[in-house]
Amino acid sequence: MRALRRDPGASDEFPSDIKELQGYLAGESVIPTVEAHPGAGTHVPLYILGSSLYGAQLAAALGLPYAFASHFAPDALLQAMQVYRERFAPSAQLAEPYAIAALNVVAAQDAQSAQDLARQVLAARARNLAERVPGLAGRIDEFTDDDLLASPVGEQARHMLTYTAVGDGEQVAAYLRAFRERCGADELMITNPAPGLAQRHTVLDVLAGIG
Repeated sequence: MRALRRDPGASDEFPSDIKELQGYLAGESVIPTVEAHPGAGTHVPLYILGSSLYGAQLAAALGLPYAFASHFAPDALLQAMQVYRERFAPSAQLAEPYAIAALNVVAAQDAQSAQDLARQVLAARARNLAERVPGLAGRIDEFTDDDLLASPVGEQARHMLTYTAVGDGEQVAAYLRAFRERCGADELMITNPAPGLAQRHTVLDVLAGIG
């Protein structure tokens, strides 16, 4: 516990925590007698995953790859990508900025099936959000999907899923290309929010077929 948080009651000091972790992985622990086993000397590359400008600024300052969680927090994506690239300082790990943007993919073998699946995904997200609302928690079964989607939690769910590719293989491929071009990402991180295992497998099959 001491190696992870020297004072459990103190607020996290994320930048220094990252440098401390880098030290462990480099075999250069900042805490005497504390070493990483396994891990010491492996120099495992670190990535910063964030959903705000703070993460972009930190990744840039430390010269680390940056991933933005736009699959559920879309608001600051474009600004974060710009800030990261403009402020990037080369490091021992990375000479040039490397940005990753996350998005959802809801895919099926045909467009209508994908739209039907997208509605299921949206309804499931709305129900998940509603469970956290005082007065609704524990009563979700009293409401239809239409009820929830017409409520504030429905609007919140739609907003969270702003960056979602929906469609067949051709439609999804076009969305992915446009999304990457718009945000300037070097890599895309895809989440698969389909509610059922078979549906998730279908999404993966569609993605695998994209050249």
